[in-house]
Amino acid sequence: FNLDHGTDFQTRVEGMPVTLSTHGHGQGYTDLNFLIPELVDHIDYRLGTYYPELGDFSAAGGAHFRLRPSLDRTLARIDVGQNGYLRTVVAASRDVAGGQLLGGGEFRGYDGPWDIPQDLRKVAGALRYTWGSDANTFSVLGLGYDNRWNSSDQIPQRAVDEERISRFAQVDSTLGGSSSRFSLSGSWNRTGRRRSQVLNVYGIYYDLDLYSNFTYFLDDPVEGDQINQVDERAVFGLGFVHRAPVDAVGRVHDFSAGLETRLDLVDGALHNTRDRERIGTVRSDEVTEWGSGAWVSLESGWTRHFKTVLGLRGDVYHFDVRSEDARNSGSRSAAIASPKLSLVFGPWGSTELYGSAGLGFHSNDARGTTQSIDPRTGDPVEPVDPLVRSRGAEIGARSSPVEGWRSTFALWVVELDSELLFVGDAGTTEPSDASQRIGLTWTNYWRITERLTVDLDISFTRARIVDAPPGEDRVPGAVENVVAAGITWEPPTGWFFGTARVRHFGAYPLTEDNSRRASPTTLSNLSIGWRVRDTGLRVVASVLNLFNSADDDIQYWYASRGRLEPVGGVEDLHFKPIEPRQLRVSVTWGL
Repeated sequence: FNLDHGTDFQTRVEGMPVTLSTHGHGQGYTDLNFLIPELVDHIDYRLGTYYPELGDFSAAGGAHFRLRPSLDRTLARIDVGQNGYLRTVVAASRDVAGGQLLGGGEFRGYDGPWDIPQDLRKVAGALRYTWGSDANTFSVLGLGYDNRWNSSDQIPQRAVDEERISRFAQVDSTLGGSSSRFSLSGSWNRTGRRRSQVLNVYGIYYDLDLYSNFTYFLDDPVEGDQINQVDERAVFGLGFVHRAPVDAVGRVHDFSAGLETRLDLVDGALHNTRDRERIGTVRSDEVTEWGSGAWVSLESGWTRHFKTVLGLRGDVYHFDVRSEDARNSGSRSAAIASPKLSLVFGPWGSTELYGSAGLGFHSNDARGTTQSIDPRTGDPVEPVDPLVRSRGAEIGARSSPVEGWRSTFALWVVELDSELLFVGDAGTTEPSDASQRIGLTWTNYWRITERLTVDLDISFTRARIVDAPPGEDRVPGAVENVVAAGITWEPPTGWFFGTARVRHFGAYPLTEDNSRRASPTTLSNLSIGWRVRDTGLRVVASVLNLFNSADDDIQYWYASRGRLEPVGGVEDLHFKPIEPRQLRVSVTWGL
């Protein structure tokens, strides 16, 4: 999947959803910039449709970020680098009234290599209080984030080839935006001798004000095609999970059940603008979206070498849209059930085999489920289905060939009944056909010695549009092969450490007929550090884009028009380059 917005990969932070439905820029939009990385404790990462605790937007899988409840010592960090890069982080925790109070903040500024400085200014903060006992733990967490920037959007290849602009220029010099996110959440974890319960509740305020221009003067030769996408919302919800053993048919089974509900109150709009000044409104909507899900899971060990995991999930959604154009207002409701099954054989020695299958789904933009008129053209359109079915299956093997080496090989398939998405750039919903992705994935992590580790992940994927004529069935943007690898040297008590990483995206189709393909992208990074023993002081020098690759970070194929170009525009590659090689140095005390 090309998850440029996050649509089919569910993301959460401490029980709170990050993936946003009915979003002004793209359905399932995901923005993790509010996180302070030093405060992340671990990530629960899962692939595929086989986990009943994952609901909407999980055809490809999901990730749950867990944050630290406390720090062993006060943390202070400063990063400096080329192109105006500056980042500072301060965090500390203290014993307060029988609990742990953790607070932290981050500031980041960056101009980048762009002809028009990015002028990014990010501020983020976190405050968490945790108290209780081993049996009952309570936590209250507040997160805040504000960010603003000038955009460096994709540019047409022809403009660079004709030397009208540089690779690091912008066609429209007034693009950019701002975004903020504030949340308050609480959790209760109860752990008994045989049973446990987890309860999460949360409230979130989020807004995005984004100015973009993808086609320049194609639609409006006079004022230009700049648009302003607005998304302002409040999100409220809760989740509850119960785990306990169950005695049945002569076996003890691990039983889990969960319930979650989420309410999004969305105020979204799409405006035509020039130089960030509004000159017209394409659409403006108030949306109430309420989704609830319940799930159960039963893990059963039948013999020493055979285990099953059964799961079932059910979800109910209700959409209510109040559009500025009454013809696009209305209400829709839908429900869907998603069974799951995994079979695990082994282990025999250090190897086990497994097979998994499951149904999943993603919701569509609520505005597309009720609209009857295209907001740009005024033409009649058919509403889309509220929920789209996904299917997944996987067979694989997990093994440890030698001590310290964990390796997994998997053959998998994912199918979507439709890749229907609300296109925020155009303010309408465009249905697409069903799709199928088949792939091979090989992942490896090997701790060769106490000091040296290597990792290697390789994936090959064949993505096709179902029932499309041969030669017109490619899925634009679906990456066909990926390689990610790294080597790390980090002695537990030594003063010197370092890591080198490489990430490669192979060529992939940009059009259904495969006549236009994205060029491969390879990026390498190197970090070398020094640690002063027993002080918590670390100095790290990092070289990003070590070999100064001139590859492209993103690539699309579509028509756009410069002011003096033909009225119908010019089909072309539009790209954003990888940033050139740059050096950054960080000094950290306390982590």
